[in-house]
Amino acid sequence: QVQLVESGGGLVQAGGSLRLSCAASGTIFSITSMGWYRQAPGKQRELVAVIRSGESTNYADSVTGRFTVSRDNAKNTVYLQMNSLKPEDTAVYYCNLKEWRYSILNNYWGQGTQVTVSS
Repeated sequence: QVQLVESGGGLVQAGGSLRLSCAASGTIFSITSMGWYRQAPGKQRELVAVIRSGESTNYADSVTGRFTVSRDNAKNTVYLQMNSLKPEDTAVYYCNLKEWRYSILNNYWGQGTQVTVSS
């Protein structure tokens, strides 16, 4: 099994910055991607940013140019640097890891970390 532990959420004023971290532990096979999703109250969970094993990245249009996803392969850790935060970025942010294990694609989630941006 794989465990994901997130940290770095909190309360910040609009225009400020936060950095989220997510460390993966346990028996990890072949990581396909690591990334971040978020869910605001009353809304569906949405992709924020993802970084794949080949280091390619994808971002939601709403965060492009403001957020940066990166990964430390040696530590199995993924980061999300969030700059120029807006009140609409307020949500619970979830770390996600996808891995191939015995020809099965497994999907793991962290417990979530709250990010609140005040106006």
